[in-house]
Amino acid sequence: MSDTHRFLLLQARHPQDRVQGEERKAFADRLEVEESQVEQLNLMEKPLDPALLDDVDALLVGGAGEFSVLDDDDRVRSCIRFLTHAAQRAFPIFASCFGFQALVLGLGGEVIEDEANAEVGTYPLTRLPAATDDAVFGDLPPNFLAQLGHKDRASRMPDGVSVLAASERAPFQALTIPGTPVYATQFHPELTWLDNRLRFERYMSHYGKLFGEVEAQRRLEAHEPSPEANRLLMKFKTAFLDGDRR
Repeated sequence: MSDTHRFLLLQARHPQDRVQGEERKAFADRLEVEESQVEQLNLMEKPLDPALLDDVDALLVGGAGEFSVLDDDDRVRSCIRFLTHAAQRAFPIFASCFGFQALVLGLGGEVIEDEANAEVGTYPLTRLPAATDDAVFGDLPPNFLAQLGHKDRASRMPDGVSVLAASERAPFQALTIPGTPVYATQFHPELTWLDNRLRFERYMSHYGKLFGEVEAQRRLEAHEPSPEANRLLMKFKTAFLDGDRR
């Protein structure tokens, strides 16, 4: 690992949640950088300021454990404003799950709670026509597997974005702002199937209540590899950070 890019990873998790460190490692592994190059900031503990972007090359946003973009929480609203500000100035962003939903809201779209269509585990996704010539999504096959973990979903997309992928349960799975290095996915390209399986186990008590214990165990055992989705973060780094293309 020879590059010196630095990343800011926004997280929304309880301070004692072990997933914080595992999430950082997953992003670092997919980007092929050292963990020390990924600075963590838990927005539930520390305030956000646009100046945080001055010393990093790209902004990452992960999942959120028990938190939701729909929470009546000033810290969540601050995250939405921060992410929207970064996107509007075309700062390089790769946001997944909670970050995807926050960006959808900040740019003027709509997110709803939809437990009936919750996707937790490995699911098939479809690459949409808008992704055909995209620098990050263009090489994906027409159908690919991805790791997911959400019960909220985007129900209406903002104006001015391109939708790059869909699933049967959630038609809006990825977006970009055309002409910018701003990307977001409802799915988790940072997680391998083993990473996602471990996260499922971490939150098994929650999923047992959501799906029932038998169904939760079935979903746990149904995880599958998602190699094409796992390459997206490196494609993002290569397209927009390597070679100083910004």
